[in-house]
Amino acid sequence: MTAQSSSADYDLLIIGGGINGAGIARDAVGRGYSVCLAEMKDLASGTSSWSTKLIHGGLRYLEHYEFRLVREALTEREILWANAPHIIRPLRFVLPHHKGLRPRWLLRLGLFIYDHLGGRKRLPATRTLNLRTDPAGKPLKPGFVTGFEYSDCWVDDARLVALNARDAADRGAEINTRVRVVSARREDGIWKAELKNERTGELREVSARMIINAAGPWVDHVLNAALGKNKAANVRLVKGSHIVLRRLFEHDRAYIFQNADGRIIFAIPYERDFTLVGTTDEDFSGDPAGAAISQAETDYLIGAASEYFERPLKHEDIVWTYSGVRPLYDDGASKAQEATRDYVLKVEGGKAGEGAPVLNIFGGKITTYRRLALSVLEKIEAELGARKPSWTRKAPLPGGDFAVDEVPAQIEMLRQAHPFLAMRHAERLVRLYGTKWRQVLGSATREADLGRRFGSDLYEIELKYLMENEWARTAEDVLWRRTKLGLELKPEEAAELDRFMAEVLGGNVPSSAG
Repeated sequence: MTAQSSSADYDLLIIGGGINGAGIARDAVGRGYSVCLAEMKDLASGTSSWSTKLIHGGLRYLEHYEFRLVREALTEREILWANAPHIIRPLRFVLPHHKGLRPRWLLRLGLFIYDHLGGRKRLPATRTLNLRTDPAGKPLKPGFVTGFEYSDCWVDDARLVALNARDAADRGAEINTRVRVVSARREDGIWKAELKNERTGELREVSARMIINAAGPWVDHVLNAALGKNKAANVRLVKGSHIVLRRLFEHDRAYIFQNADGRIIFAIPYERDFTLVGTTDEDFSGDPAGAAISQAETDYLIGAASEYFERPLKHEDIVWTYSGVRPLYDDGASKAQEATRDYVLKVEGGKAGEGAPVLNIFGGKITTYRRLALSVLEKIEAELGARKPSWTRKAPLPGGDFAVDEVPAQIEMLRQAHPFLAMRHAERLVRLYGTKWRQVLGSATREADLGRRFGSDLYEIELKYLMENEWARTAEDVLWRRTKLGLELKPEEAAELDRFMAEVLGGNVPSSAG
């Protein structure tokens, strides 16, 4: 750890293990600050694992004149893709022209701006499609004749969080999962915080020169409960729900559909055998952990997609649903879908006030998490003094140390080293771990070396890697956040996995994850 200029244990106590908290921890520790991160549940267990899985500029935000946000997000697409080519990949989106909605000239103009606003280099430009002859038109109703195809990127959102946390830990940050900040108080110019281990009940006091409140939907709760503000009300909670269905079309492009209410939804190829449809936008109250899709949302998504697909979607086609709550800054917008997706940073105390500083983060997007971290570090430097320069722009995330066009080569290298693995298994491992497949598989030369099989192609060797290196503690952590094998394992297999993990953890297996 970095030597302290005060008596605090850490420079920074970061509350929240979503994409913002993990990204800030990584950037800060790489600049020489000592960091303690506390996440009350699992990494990415809140908003960061319930996104639409896109690294995108936000085409529809142009209609709300959020040009700075769109430009920043568009610029980040290729930076993030280059740093994590295993979990991020380019994706082409097909936007059918709907005669009763936005005119063709407006779509062309919006896509022209989208192509040129953010310094696009590798991603291909927009093109016009004849949906009567292009394969993308085949699943659609025959009335859709013209379409536009443009570029964005897909991301495994929860893995993006885990890899940021892993890199932060490798650089010296202390990452604590299932540890809640119960209270924090200012004392002698620093923060004294009480942390509770949610698994053991153990209490621990730590001190920090500055608190970063990156609790996402719980940011106001942290202000009220842990920091004693009592009346904080800065975020507008907006629920977004998705449905996952068996694969709806054969090609590898995604769709963006306009709806008569002015909203848009996506239909995206998902985990090889499925299609992801979403999202909704509706105001939410209550505990964000209890967010679940409503019947009205399900009906909306089914109906909206069925306006476009020739074969109508049916409720019985749904294999999984998920809902998350986005903590948007409350800017007074009248509709949930109009509330800004931009982030807002507010510092209390410190040089501008009395006592040790706390920085509260409101809003933000997966795509702009690295830029948000840069902005946060400017605030930290203003309060604690600068240490080392910015460094994350060209720094690969763990496993991402190869060129964006070398994924097939990585898969081939894996298969040469472990020829007994099926192609589908090899592809999945490279897409999750990148070059870290070597650490996952070790010296295995036959299937028996992989250990116990829990279902699908999940074996003990991968499970132990996730437990020892990525803070996985339950079957849910493994099946829905570190991987998406929850779509493939049977309920009884998932239950057996949970039992096995509990037994291993009961044995206190040493973990490099901490």
